[in-house]
Parts: sequence; structure tokens; C-alpha cells
Amino acid sequence: MTPAGGAPQDLLTALRALHAARSVEVRERWQRSLPLADYVVDRWERARDLGFGPGSSIYDQSLVLGDVEVGEGTWIGPGTVLDGSGGLRIGATCSISAGVQIYTHDSVRWALSGGRAPYDRAPVVIGDHCYLGPCSIVTSGVSIGRHCLVGAHSLVNRDLPDYAIAYGTPCRVVGRVEVSGADVSLIYADAP
Repeated sequence: MTPAGGAPQDLLTALRALHAARSVEVRERWQRSLPLADYVVDRWERARDLGFGPGSSIYDQSLVLGDVEVGEGTWIGPGTVLDGSGGLRIGATCSISAGVQIYTHDSVRWALSGGRAPYDRAPVVIGDHCYLGPCSIVTSGVSIGRHCLVGAHSLVNRDLPDYAIAYGTPCRVVGRVEVSGADVSLIYADAP
């Protein structure tokens, strides 16, 4: 007997058993509950398959398009969009939080021209050791320097220098990051 989707019943039974077993294991070990694919797909293996740097990981729920290069030890969270259709470079030991969208193209002129104008494409470069907060958007042609912190829900539509703290829509620099070995200080411009 096959269910409405056409998959054999024994396959569905095996998937349900796998999901149940992995759910218990992950809940006990990490106190998490995940979508089915994240119980099956190895994030580090997927990153290796995509040619990302050693020790990098990317969730199965992440969309990867075009030419995307990622450095060593970078974590790419769930629900992210990495559009490399115009060329995307992300440095080493970056944290690309859940829901971040990075675009190297836009279709504004294409849409407004009724499809007569081509898509605009420009590369995006994100330096080493950056943190992009949840649900941030990086637009085409932007360069983000090394050791930058981008706050959650920010629209990064202009370049950011090394060691910048920036947030907002549009994103603006509000401070600087100071790094000395393992010590990190966040210095805000409006701090006393």
C-alpha cells in the first residue's frame, strides 16, 4: 500500500522512525528540536561539498546560488540566502546568523522596464571574523571589512570599514570593535 504521495509505506515508516530516534538524541544532547532535514543532513559535509573552507558549516535550509566562496570555520545559520550570481566571498570565522540574506544581483530595473533591462549584478565581499545579525540583508556591490558586527534586521547597502559596529535600515556605523587576542570590546560612538 502506498500513501497519497506515492512513496512506499515502508520508506515512510523508516523516515518516521529515524525522525523519532534523532529527535530524542538531539533533544537530550543539545536541548533542540529541528526540522527533519537537519536530523539527516550533516552541515559540515554540505559545506565541504560546496567547496567551503575547512570547519565551515551550512544548514540544509540555506539557499546557495552561483559563485559562493566561504573561508575556514564560518558558520552559516538556517534560513539564509547566499546569492553568488554576481560573486560572493565570505571570510574565515564569520557568523552568518539565521535569516540573513546576501544578494549580488537585483532585478529592480528589469522589473520596472517590463523585462527589457538586464539584472544588475555586483560582487559582495565580507571580510574575516564578521558577525551578521539575524535577518540582516546585504545588497549587491557591498564590501564589509574585517571584524565587523552588523546588528539584527539591518539593511547593509553601503560599504563598512574594518572593525565597524553598524546597524539600522539603512545600516550606519555606530561604533567600533577592538580586538586584543581573545578580548573583544564593543565601543559605541555615543558612549560616555
